Amino acid sequence: QVQLVASGGGLVQAGDSLRLTCTASGVISSNYAIGWFRQAPGKGREFVASVRWGGGATNYAASVKGRFMISKDNIRNTYLQMNNLGPEDTAVYSCAAGTYSNADMYDPRQYTYWGQGTQVTVSS
Repeated sequence: QVQLVASGGGLVQAGDSLRLTCTASGVISSNYAIGWFRQAPGKGREFVASVRWGGGATNYAASVKGRFMISKDNIRNTYLQMNNLGPEDTAVYSCAAGTYSNADMYDPRQYTYWGQGTQVTVSS
């Protein structure tokens, strides 16, 4: 059983940076991946980034590549560094854990455990 807690959201201005943290408790298998997803009002859940717990392989959505960076501390925290934020990044951000699959980490169905979301609001 894995429990996840997301934190670090807030209200920022366009162009600012923000770092989100996902703290996990329980056993995190090296074959797990931690993913970040976001959901804006009236829109579906969108994949943002993922990192494999063992090895550190990462994946990014095209919309955030080059601006966001996912990392981990090999203990229990996963980070999402978000730079050059824009109003289009406004959403509730959630982290999730699931068995790693090179092709499937974009799919929320690949994830078994979900944390609560943290709100990120970017003003123009």
